[in-house]
Order: sequence, then C-alpha cells, then structure tokens
Amino acid sequence: MQLKQRLFILLIILCTVTGNAQQVLPFVENFTKSDYAGDNQVWNVAQGNDNALYFANNHFFLRYNGIKWEKYALPNKTILRSVFADGDRIYCGSYKEFGYWKRIKGRMRYFSLSENKELFLGNADNEEIWKIFKHGNTVYFQSFNEIYLYNGKTVKKVKFPSQISYCYVIESTIYVASVRNGMYIMQGENFTEVKNWPELKDNIIHGMEKIGGKLYIFTKNTGIYTTTGDKLQPWASPINTLLKNDVLLTAKFIDANTLAVGTALRGLYIIDMPTGTYKNINRNNSLKNNAVLSITLDKEKDLWLGLDNGISHIENNSPVSLFTDNSGILGSVYSLSPLQNGYLFVTNHGIFNFSNNSLQSVPNSQGQVWDIYKNDSEYIIGHNDGTFVYNGSSLRKVNPVNGGWKFLKSNFDEAYFQANYSGIAVYKDITDLTHWKILDSITKPIRNISQNRPGELWAADNYRSLYRITYDKDFKVKRVENVSAQNKIGSDYGVKIFGFKGELLFLINNSWYQYNSLSGRLEKSGLFNTSFNNISDIISVNEDSFLVIKNGLLYLITQVKDAFRWKLLPEKYYQGRLILENTQVCSNGTDLLINLDDGFIAFNKDAANTVKQNIKVEAFYDGNLIDADTKIKYNQPVEINVVSEYYGYNRPDLYYTINDDDAMLPVKNGNILLSSLSSGRQEIKIFCNNGNGNTQVASYVFYVALPWYFSFWMILLYVLLLIGLFFLYYRWNQVKYTQKIRLNEEELRHRTQIMQLEMEAENRLRQQQHEKHMLEMEVQTKASEVAGKSLSIAKHSEMIEGIQAVLESDTGEQLKNKIRKIIKTNSISKNEWQSFEKNLLKSHEEFVTRLSHKYTSLTPKDIKLAIYLKMNLSSKEIAPMMNISFRGVELHRYRLRKKLGIEQEESLYKFMINV
Repeated sequence: MQLKQRLFILLIILCTVTGNAQQVLPFVENFTKSDYAGDNQVWNVAQGNDNALYFANNHFFLRYNGIKWEKYALPNKTILRSVFADGDRIYCGSYKEFGYWKRIKGRMRYFSLSENKELFLGNADNEEIWKIFKHGNTVYFQSFNEIYLYNGKTVKKVKFPSQISYCYVIESTIYVASVRNGMYIMQGENFTEVKNWPELKDNIIHGMEKIGGKLYIFTKNTGIYTTTGDKLQPWASPINTLLKNDVLLTAKFIDANTLAVGTALRGLYIIDMPTGTYKNINRNNSLKNNAVLSITLDKEKDLWLGLDNGISHIENNSPVSLFTDNSGILGSVYSLSPLQNGYLFVTNHGIFNFSNNSLQSVPNSQGQVWDIYKNDSEYIIGHNDGTFVYNGSSLRKVNPVNGGWKFLKSNFDEAYFQANYSGIAVYKDITDLTHWKILDSITKPIRNISQNRPGELWAADNYRSLYRITYDKDFKVKRVENVSAQNKIGSDYGVKIFGFKGELLFLINNSWYQYNSLSGRLEKSGLFNTSFNNISDIISVNEDSFLVIKNGLLYLITQVKDAFRWKLLPEKYYQGRLILENTQVCSNGTDLLINLDDGFIAFNKDAANTVKQNIKVEAFYDGNLIDADTKIKYNQPVEINVVSEYYGYNRPDLYYTINDDDAMLPVKNGNILLSSLSSGRQEIKIFCNNGNGNTQVASYVFYVALPWYFSFWMILLYVLLLIGLFFLYYRWNQVKYTQKIRLNEEELRHRTQIMQLEMEAENRLRQQQHEKHMLEMEVQTKASEVAGKSLSIAKHSEMIEGIQAVLESDTGEQLKNKIRKIIKTNSISKNEWQSFEKNLLKSHEEFVTRLSHKYTSLTPKDIKLAIYLKMNLSSKEIAPMMNISFRGVELHRYRLRKKLGIEQEESLYKFMINV
C-alpha cells in the first residue's frame, strides 16, 4: 500500500513538473484521412460562396459541407497543391496543370485552363502551381519560377526574375517573395526589387499581411518582421523568439487583435496582439499533427487548418472554450472555483491548482473530493477523508466530517450547514470549523440541502426521499418528516432541490412540486411542469438564470419578464463528458464554468446567438442530386442533407417532419435517410430548436414515382392485357355462342327427329287407333249385321211361330205337317240363341266394361238392353229379342233410366254412344 502511495505521489510530482501544457482552448474538431478517405497532406483550404470547404489533398480534391465529404481527382491524377474560391468556381493548381471546378447537379466537374496550351515547356517542365490569387479581374496561378495570368479568356505566362516562395497581394500591390533576392513588386509583366528590405534576402517568406497600418512579414526561420515607415524590424514580442525555433509555415490575422501562426514543430499559436499572450494548440492538447501547412478563416471567423496529416477546425470565435487534461492525471472534476490566475479543481483524484498555465496537485489531497465553498480568500473543501481548508498555498484538515457534498450558508441564522455522508453538520463560526455539531434524528447520507424559511431545512437523501427538518434556535431537531413518503410518491429516487425567486421547488420522478405550508402537502407546480418537463437535472446560476439538462443536452435558462429564454450549449462540446447527477457550475466574470471528465467547459453566458439560420436542403437519389428531371423509384431510399452555413457554435440544433407528421425527429449530423417512401408528393420540413420551441427554417418537396406495377408501361400492359382479356372473353363468348347455336341446331335437329319419330309414332298410333277404330266399326257393323240378322231371325221366328199357330189348327193336316217340317227345319235352337247373345256381348265388350265399372248396379238384362239401345233398336225390335212384350221393354227402359240417372227428355241412344 505504501509503495502504491509513493508511486502515486511521484506521478503527481511529475505532473507538477511537466503539466504545463494544459490551457483553456477553443474547441477543436479533427478530421483524419479515415474521415475523408484521402491522403495525408492538406496543402491549401478555401471556402466557396456555397459555404462549403475545399481542400487540396495531394492526389485528391476534397469538398466538405459540414455533413459529408466528397472526393475527386484531376483527370491526369497529379498532386494538387493549391485551391482558390471565386464565385461559383473553385480554382486549383497541380503539377503542370491548373483549371477550375464547378458544381453541376450535385457533383464537382473539372475544366482545365492549361490543357493543350503548351505552357509548361523547356525549363517549366517540372512546374507546380503552389498558390492562386486574384487581383483585379485576373486570376494568377503561381509556381516557384513562373506565374500564369488568366483574364477569363486567355492565359499568359510570365517568368519570375528568380526562384520565389509565394506572391502576396497587399491592398493594390502584388509582392513577390524571392528565395534569394529579397522582395519584388510585380507591375504587369515587370518586377521591381524592394531595395530597403535587405533583411529578407536569403530568407523564405511564408506570409505577408497588413493590419492596423502595419505590414507583417512572416519568415520561415527568422520570425516575424514589421514595417516602421519603409524599414523592416523584427516584431518586438517575446513569442517572436519562440517562433524562430518552431519553423513558421503560415500565418493569418483573425482580426486586428488576434493572429494565428502555423508552425512545423509546435502546431498553432493564437496570439493576442495587445498583450502578447498566446494559446498554443498542438498535438499534446488538441491537434492530430503539429505541422500546420495552411490556415483559412471561414465566414464565422473560425480557423480551418490544413495539416501534414489531416484537417482541423478550430472554433476560436465561439463563446465556448474547453480545459482538457489529456494525461488523465486530473480525473473527473466534481467542482471547481476560479483563482486569481487560474482555477482550483476538486476531482476523484484529489485537489489541483491550475495557475500560470501549469497544473499542480495540492500535496496530501489525494482521494475523492466533492465540493468547494469559497470564503473570502480561503476555500472550504468537502473531502472523502474530512473537511479541509485551502488558502491558495497550503491545505489543512479542520475536522473529520467526511464526504461533504454541499456547504450552505443559512440566510436566517448565524450558521452554516454541511451535507455529508452521515447527515448534516452545523457550524456556528465559519472561521473555526473545528467546532461543529450534527443535527440529530437524521443519520442518512444527505447529498443536497436548501433553506427558504427560518428554523426549517430541506434535505435530499443520496439515494431517495425528500426530508423536511425543523429545529429550534439551539439547532435541536424538533421534527423530521419524510415528505415524499407522506405524499405517497413511490419513485422518489434522486430528488433535486432547486431554489428560484425565494421559493423551493422539488423535482421528483420527472414532476415538479412545491410545498404548501398551510396544508402540509406537496403540490405540483404548474409553471415548471409546463416549462421544464423531461428535465434530468437543474443547477442554479444566479437569481434569474439556471442550467438544465434535458435529453442529455445543456441549456442556459434565463427568465425575461414572464417568459423563459433558452440557450443551447451544443452537445459536441461535452459529449460523453458530463458528470451526471454531479453537474456543477460556477461563474468567472461573464463565463460559466461547468465541470467535466478531465476538465471543464467555459461558456460566455452573454454571447449573442441571434444569427439568422440560412438552411439549405439537398436531396440525393442513387448518389445524384435530385432535380426536376429526377425519377425517384417507389420504395427506394433518399438521402437528405440539411446544410447550415455555419460549422461552429452557431450551427443549429435541427429537427424535421415528413408529410405533416406530428412526430418531430432529430437531424443527426445533418443527414436524413428516408426509406420505404410511398408514392406521390413528399415534403420535408426543417425546424430549428432552441429548447422551448421549434421554428421552421426550411422545407423541401420531391416526388416519388408510382410502383413499377403502376408505371406507364405497366398500365399500358394492363390495358393491353385487359383488352386482350376482353377480346378473349369476346372470342370465348363468340365460340361459346357458336357452340350454343350448333348445340341448339343439333338439339333442334334431335328435337325435329324426335318430333318426327313422335309424329311417326303418333301417326302409327293414330293408324293403329284408326285401324282399331275401323276394326271396331267393322265389329259394330258386324254387330249391326248380327243385330239385323238377329232381328231378321226374330221376325223369322215370329213368322214361324205365327205359321205354327196357324198350323196348329185342325185344317189341312197334311199341309200343316209339311209346313211344320219346314219350320222345324228352319227354326233356331236354344244353343244358337246362346251363341248369338255371346257374340253380341263380345262385339260390345269395351262398352259393357265401361258401363259396368261406371254403374255397378246394372243387371245382365240391363246391359243387354243397353247394347240394343246403343244399336239404336226400337222397343218393338227389342221385345222379341229379349222375349218380352213391347210394354215390358218400355218398363225396362224406364228402370234403366233410373239406374243411370238419365232424365226423361234425354236420349238413351246418345247416352250409350258417349259412354
């Protein structure tokens, strides 16, 4: 353990000796070749009128708009040494080549000005264009031995009197810096040597600018010269000696009071001209490389550096600056306080003093430290090992109260309170912290305390719960109330206490509460719940302003009359470095100092942020810029670039909506990738967010084609298919109709055949019926014949009977005998009568059957009479055949009528015919 402590102390001592590289520096954004996919060296940088940055990167011409990098190469693949922006043209110079780039349909296109002009002949065979500038209406392309003048139409070559480094335009004069012969002035195609600057002979000049009426000449190895009248003299500044040893490569005045100097060995110097003080930005603190090849000032007055390996963007004009200890010695800063010439830090590694650009560890302070409270010239420090006092030079332990999270002066009592690991300590005399007492009845670790009434103290537990503590004048606790539990707030972890305008507010589970002393209850704050929802932490700055952390972003809130004004601190300055739940802020003049891992952020709270946001929206489909002729296919991705004219602090926090959707989505890194787009009109609206509202700053409309299956050719195909289907349907119907007609004809033919067969059958039936009828008629005829014959027989029998009756007389016995013999011979026997009756019934068999079925009560005699009546025989003719008298026949006819139900006036003959 002792060995570890000794090693740690040795490390701190080494840090004290060598830890002089830390400074409060502007924010630096570095780009490596893995970011832009190019080469190492960046020889020159220029900003175009489209606000994009252009870089000469060896084999590549780079473009950067704050969102994406574009990489191009010259047609002959030669190395680019220079770029210069003029209007919509970006001129560039290379080996035996120069021309300009122009942006067309979202891509850079190159136009050569030297091709096929035979400019690089003879001694100019190895010329490279190292610098491009404009004077009047002429663009100059400068190599080390020659210069090429382009007037917009033609190119003229002019040879230098000797090898030079660079040309410089100062007001209306072109200065030509010779490597051996000092300085020339170029007039047309003539050169005049500047005789009274002999100091520049055999001196390489890397910069020349005029500011405040003075001319500054920057040399590679002999520092900076200024003019006094027409004479040169070394710049009278201590830093000039330093620059002589660091190999000066480039220089640029940021403004009349600030100079940026790029060196080969120690990076960039930003020099305050009136005081001679400087900030050195190098590989040890911010840069990726110490060799600064070029410096360009953008429209925000921020610096862009072309390095020997990479690109750096330095936000020197930002209200934000950073202190960062890259060594890791400092650790996570939990609190800090400004000193006369520096800062006092308390961290998880101990206490550190930063003064005169040197970071030193305070001896015997190692360990976790939480809090600093400034009391006149002394600092009361809450340490893991107790309470300490630091006077600027020495540290002493004053009591064993450990884990002091917060030291609070009472506004109502002559006392001080200290929240610590074991509760709350009370000090009656701040000059004598060796005497204290602990508030009884509360022995929990208390992280935060606040007070707005006498005899009352509010405390937040390190883990959960909000307490209200009342005490008497001797600081004896009268009552301790767990207010969050009393109000049944279940999730009361990490309670925040915030004092504002004399009132205390409590942030519990994302809701704001105030205490109603009359009801003894917590009540929700309408103002703060409306204005500050989704707040994770809040830190007081002064009576009218405070910091909030919302969705991981820092905002400075200032109350102006009845409204809150929000000012965003962009996330890039502290991303991944905030110490959540332990964020502290202190004031240092107009700057707010906010603790971070390995340092702090300094923010000028009075900095104006009222720049007008000019947002440009570019949309790309399939790698090409979308224009009026672009056909965007259905369900294909579209890339939206939301380009701001600012790269530094003023770069806005943007959100977007699509097609009037209520969902407000963040624009991440200026890029929106849209996929699964429906067809038709698409509108993107861009909003600038300032924390408490969104303002629309841009919009973009484009159109997505219908799905391929709804395209013109597909619709035409559908129409043709539909026509084809209709045709097929028509043909099918036609064939079906033809088949139907054929079937109908066939059916008709079959029906005709059937009808013919039926007719033939019917004819045959009729024929048969006719034949049958004829047979019946024949039978009837024969029956009539039989009847007639029967009648004849009957008459004959009657005659015979009459003759026989005569012969039975006594006269003519012999005659009588002969007649008897004849009668006997011609008489009809009984069998013949029976045979006659049988034939009679058979000939009228159907008639007898129908009549018998219909009238079941008829007797054989009735039937026989009916047959005779059907034969239309009279009663007189019927009488002998039935062997009854005439009157017997009439009586029988009468009875038959009764049985048949025939009226008297109805003919029996007709009735029998119709049976």
